[in-house]
Amino acid sequence: MSQLFSPLTIKDITLRNRIGVAPMCQYQAVDGVAQAWHMAQLGSKAVGGAGLVMVEATAVLPEGRITPGCMGLWNETQVNALKPITAFIKSQGAVPGVQLAHSGRKGSSALPWLGGQQLTDTDGGWNTYGPTDKAFDDDGTRLWKAPKQMQKDDIDTVQNAFVAAAKRALEAGYELLEIHCAHGYLLHSFLSPLVNTRTDSYGGSLKNRARMLLETTEKVRAVWPQGLPFAMRLSMTDWVEGGLTVEDNIQVAKWLKVLGVDLVDCSSGGATPASRGSINGGIAQQVGMAADVRQGSGLMSMAVGEITQAQQAEGIIADGQADIVLLARAMLHDPYWPTHAAKELGVEMTQVMPPLHQLFIGR
Repeated sequence: MSQLFSPLTIKDITLRNRIGVAPMCQYQAVDGVAQAWHMAQLGSKAVGGAGLVMVEATAVLPEGRITPGCMGLWNETQVNALKPITAFIKSQGAVPGVQLAHSGRKGSSALPWLGGQQLTDTDGGWNTYGPTDKAFDDDGTRLWKAPKQMQKDDIDTVQNAFVAAAKRALEAGYELLEIHCAHGYLLHSFLSPLVNTRTDSYGGSLKNRARMLLETTEKVRAVWPQGLPFAMRLSMTDWVEGGLTVEDNIQVAKWLKVLGVDLVDCSSGGATPASRGSINGGIAQQVGMAADVRQGSGLMSMAVGEITQAQQAEGIIADGQADIVLLARAMLHDPYWPTHAAKELGVEMTQVMPPLHQLFIGR
């Protein structure tokens, strides 16, 4: 029996298999509002047989977007646009998940195919925020804004925005919520010693640097239903000497477990530009990191990074390295990856294919 296609129950939610669609920025939203593109992009993955369909990084505030094309959950218009998408995902047997995020000092950026540079105010940009006022990059090759160093009232505003967005996510129909604490965005920038050089209660020791994340988690956990899965995306290593390590993140995961987090989504890097070269050569190591945090913290883990083959994904689950495999580029290349993997692994097609597809191609 395939372990990849075995169901997984987390709290009151059961995934039909262990295959998830990783949250992937689409840059197609308008004022944070999902468009027809999102229905096609996410709906096709549900039809294709995934057990979990995660929506892209979804900003809790307008200034928390990475780009003007990023999605948001700071108003009811955004909620209403998402309701038919989550309903369709569920109608096809998948669980809809959302990743709540704040871009921090990496926000106010142009769309990546337009260069990705940070936008000036006259170009439609906005003020950015961080644990300090140090820009993401200051090598002189491109404009990077100096973020506002957040004070306690700024921290409270962002944390309250995460809480409000979590309530809206529930209203929109999501059944799994993930907080984004990776890739150099706001919460990760507080956690990483490469960025956070504060001397107050939000800086210094690992526990102090984790304070922003832990307080946010506790507040969101209080409003997110106890019966629904609650996940955290962590950059398991900063890939830079003196940065976060896997061991640091195992400790953070233990603190998160006490607060009611169920799963860790294991990514890496992004805190500073210095990690770029290491990330490219180290993504495949993230599966091992998922195994480490799973064993070290007792939390479930989700593995992501260069998972492309059915037997590879089967082995990750069967060997106990992770509870869920998240696919990104492989799903863009083939929205029916789960269906094709099931056929390769000898799984009954009724587990992954809609009745119409079974009728014509399910043999």
